Amino acid sequence: MSTQDGAAAGESAAGEPLTADGFTAEETARGRDLFRRVWPLAVGASAASLALSLALGLTSAGAGLVGAFGHAWAPRVAGAAVTLVLLPTLLGLPFAARGRVERARFGLVTQGWGGWAVDRLRGLLISVPLAFGALFALYGLAGVTRWWWAWAALGAAALTVLLSFLAPLVFEPLFNRFTPMEAGPLRDALLALAARDGVTVRDVLVADASRRTTALNAYVSGLGRTRRIVAYDTLLATADPREVELVVAHELGHVVHRDVLRGTVLGAAGAAAGVCVLAAVVSWQPLLDAAGVARFADPRSAWLLAAVAGVGGALSGPVGRALSRRIERRADVHALDLTAAPAEFVAMQRRLTVANVGHPSPPRLLHLLLSTHPAPAERIRLARTWRPRGG
Repeated sequence: MSTQDGAAAGESAAGEPLTADGFTAEETARGRDLFRRVWPLAVGASAASLALSLALGLTSAGAGLVGAFGHAWAPRVAGAAVTLVLLPTLLGLPFAARGRVERARFGLVTQGWGGWAVDRLRGLLISVPLAFGALFALYGLAGVTRWWWAWAALGAAALTVLLSFLAPLVFEPLFNRFTPMEAGPLRDALLALAARDGVTVRDVLVADASRRTTALNAYVSGLGRTRRIVAYDTLLATADPREVELVVAHELGHVVHRDVLRGTVLGAAGAAAGVCVLAAVVSWQPLLDAAGVARFADPRSAWLLAAVAGVGGALSGPVGRALSRRIERRADVHALDLTAAPAEFVAMQRRLTVANVGHPSPPRLLHLLLSTHPAPAERIRLARTWRPRGG
């Protein structure tokens, strides 16, 4: 019996009974076990980072730390940028390392510790220059005009758009190697799928994800002429061609619904609005007094800025993830409408969940707070109840 037929009939390809969620008891237990191991680490890392920002931003400790870099303006801004990036990174390393250990126990890690450390250094090579540029511009404006917040809001919006364009061209190649997919039936099928969806793609690429993980994935990257379909080599090595098409069909749904473009526009608007809110809060004198600075234009207020931004991010995070789940569900519906293959969609979801050791149905509260995608069991139920439009 095929995987597709088995999923629909209530048993796996090996003949094992499936639960109502669409997975065997062993698969469910395995996903639940990893979930229980890693979610406290994710929450702990976020909580530790926020606690650090609050401890340094709402006391004079942050001002003293930045002030230790000298009395001149430029060294203080540089010191703020360095500490704002390095300290949270160092604090988060134990959580990230432990998470890597837990995922390795489930066979998800193929990269050595040396490669893992190099990836962290690459991330710093991106984060530190961005922090330098942002803080020098921000405090430069704050020192010369009372309308600094308006200019900073415009700059934040522009930077959001710029990074959206640069990510696939500059940042992604720093972490993965991309090679054109060999000519053949699968490449032709993916290009035909995109054409049928009215999406123009520049190329179909294969990412060497197997250097780091056994997890499966694919995505559509870039905007306009930079758009390309990217498939993990792990996906191509293990999934049926039809399942690969369904993963790509889901990603094409994001393009058709202009999720990347809308996300960029909303991100730019949100960044601008966030700067305006931050400016109002960090200019409040009681907070400045608590932080040990007389006015925000003093670079020693940088950790106060980080503390307020951290609180804002913690409060808005669940709302953003709820929006993300809604967008992902719409992309699932698009994939089903485009392919009209619900059984294969179920098989694809089972393969992705089992290979990535996902929890088929995580606890509802944690799912609402942490998840950016619908639960696998929910996505399978969607496929099983899907009907063609007009049918």
